[in-house]
Amino acid sequence: MYDKINEILLNSGVIGFVTDTVWGIGCLPDKEEAVKKIYSIKHREAKKPLILMSYDIYPLFDYVKQPIEKDAQRLIKKHFPGALTLVLEKSDNTPDYVTSNLSTVGIRVPDNSVFADICKNIDGHVLATTSANLSGESPALTYEQAVEYIGDAVDYVVPAYNTVAQGRASTVAGFKDGQIVVFRQGDVEII
Repeated sequence: MYDKINEILLNSGVIGFVTDTVWGIGCLPDKEEAVKKIYSIKHREAKKPLILMSYDIYPLFDYVKQPIEKDAQRLIKKHFPGALTLVLEKSDNTPDYVTSNLSTVGIRVPDNSVFADICKNIDGHVLATTSANLSGESPALTYEQAVEYIGDAVDYVVPAYNTVAQGRASTVAGFKDGQIVVFRQGDVEII
């Protein structure tokens, strides 16, 4: 299965997958054609960035400016893996087409073994992602919903038949003038 997933991704494909919060779709961050496909599938506004996810924080470090500030390190230690998306200054490795030309990028490590296994077995170990639904619609919570919502539009929905996502979105937080700012309150309480 992982050979198939990797082949799809390396050929600018898009996959559907489960996370701890909702089902998502994603591609390799360096495949601009695949990123454009995600925006098309979602009917997503170009000004809304994708986020980068992996099975561990270390593959994501390449995409954010170093060193990471102490408060960010503390949040990573406390909430990764988990339902926290952390918005940090991006590095030169993060393509503008992933971040909608913003200077920041959201990173997350979902607490889900199926998702972790996918990332451990793909080239680069990182996916550019968003939720598996049309913009403005409810996200998919089961494999069956993911297939119904986006199955015809993506190249492959990774089977996880008995895995139900919890349904509450991740908290999105970042920093402004050295202070933690919550952009979207989700499952994780940080302040």
